[in-house]
Parts: sequence; C-alpha cells; structure tokens
Amino acid sequence: MQNIGFILIPGFALMSYASAIEPLRAANLLAGKEIYRLSSHAPNGDMALSSSGIPVPSQPLPRRGSRLHTVFVCAGGSPVDWNVPAVLACLRRLVREGVRIGGISGGPYLMAAAGLLRDRDFTIHWEHAPALMEAFPDLVPRQARYVLDGNRITCGGGVAPLDMMHALISERMGADFARRVSDWYLHTQVEASGAPQRASLAERYKVNHPGLLTVLEKMEATIEAPLDRQAMAALAGVSPRHLDRLFSSLMQSSFLVEYRKLRLNHARRLLLQSPLSISEIAFATGFSSAGHFSRSYREAFGEAPRQGRQVITTPPAE
Repeated sequence: MQNIGFILIPGFALMSYASAIEPLRAANLLAGKEIYRLSSHAPNGDMALSSSGIPVPSQPLPRRGSRLHTVFVCAGGSPVDWNVPAVLACLRRLVREGVRIGGISGGPYLMAAAGLLRDRDFTIHWEHAPALMEAFPDLVPRQARYVLDGNRITCGGGVAPLDMMHALISERMGADFARRVSDWYLHTQVEASGAPQRASLAERYKVNHPGLLTVLEKMEATIEAPLDRQAMAALAGVSPRHLDRLFSSLMQSSFLVEYRKLRLNHARRLLLQSPLSISEIAFATGFSSAGHFSRSYREAFGEAPRQGRQVITTPPAE
C-alpha cells in the first residue's frame, strides 16, 4: 500500500483535486483492496476551502515520520496568497525524508518557492507560468500536461491529473489495470505527458494562414521585447503591407492592436498573480514607461492597474 497525501492550499481548484484522487479511489475498488491510502492536509489543520466554496475535511500538515510515499500540493487562484511558510518548510522536510513531491495546478509554484525544482524538468498551469518565471527567473516550465522527473511530479491541473494518474497507476499496476481505471471515468482519450495544455494557435485565433500563425506565435514569445512590424513580416515571408492585410481580412483587427492586446492580457495576469510593482510589470510587458502602460491598461480594461490589483487582493465580504 502507498500512502498518498494532498496538501490543499485555500482556494485550490476542486476539479484538479478530484481528477487526482478519484483514479486512486477507483484503483482501490478495482483491485479489491486498499493499494492507495489517501489523506488530505491543510495549513490550518481543519478544513480546506476550495475555489468553489466547497470545504474538504483535512488533517494538519504531515508530521515527521508520517510514512507518506508521495505528497501533492494543490493550489489555485493567485500566487500572492500562496506564501505559507509552514507549507514550504513541510515540503523541504518531506524531501529530506525521501518522500516524492508533486504539484498540481499552482502547486509547482510552491515547489519552486521551497527550492525543489532547481535543475528539474517541470510544468505548471499555463496561467501561472508568467508569475513563476518572473518570481524565479532561472526556472522555465514546460507547457506539458504533466511531467514526471524522478521524485518530482508536476501537473497543469484541470483534467490533466487524470492523465497523470493513468501514468502513475500504469507504472505501478501495469497498463491494462490503468486502462480499466480510466475506462471507469469514460476517460477514453488518455493524453501523453507532453500534450499541450491549451488549444492550438489555429483553434484559439480561428485562422489557418501559416504566415499569420508564425507571427502570432512570435508575438506570444516576445511579450517583454516586442518586435516591430517589419521584423514580423520578414518572419512570415511577406511584406509589411501584406501582413496588415492578413490581420485585417482574417482577424478583423490590426498587427498593433493584437500585439498590444496580448501584452495587456499578460500584464493583467501579472497584476493579479505576482507581487511585482506596476513599473516592473510595465517593463516586463514591453511598455516604455509606467505612465504609458497605465494609460493603455485603462483604455483596455476601463480601470487603472492599481484598481485591478485592489479588486483581487481585497477579501470578499462575508
């Protein structure tokens, strides 16, 4: 029997948690015995409240000598709410005891904060990746559904834990048994570790022109140091005027509008998920000054950057 623990950070996504524990529960049923013993833990040692407001009864954080085989930390919401020193200390101690550590959704961010992802291959939910890379510039997550790297396991969350657990159950009990577990949940299309977290560019932007897709991909990769229209046109193998026509006819937009939209959406994620100052976010998203950034942000979202951050960081009324 393997003891599997889940550390639930308040605001964790219930779907991510359920997608991780349910395959293990089904494995016990199909095996006819308890091959996995599950436990949930919370920093306050009582009840962990999910992002949907549903509470999960929990135990205190794992103590020394808990004999856990694997511990997953599950987090959702904003990294600014994840600074729980007791959890980071617990993760470091578990590593010293030889426990395998995993992170689900925002969980890899806490693993990084605990110093557990240095020189490791890992992933994190795509929404949290910008905040992680700003906080830990030496770490670059892979945009994979999940990554198994020895005694470190990371997963993007959502329904991806179903794929991850299929791999872990297969590793222990064999592929046929893992397939029976996945079939239990109608999970007929098991994705590989490296499968993308998001829909393809063509699906997201609803365009199929190869040159335009090349430019859109480059836009997403050059948020901090935007390339000019001439450089982008050269990448697509077209003239700047033809690039303008592609944006106009296929996206009913323009090169500058789409590029700025990408950068401002990225800035909004950093505002909501990172402790960076507004000036730092402005430069991290390619704006020449905080004033220019603030004017563009207000024009796009109808509020100043500081107001947007205040909305998120102020606790909801009882």
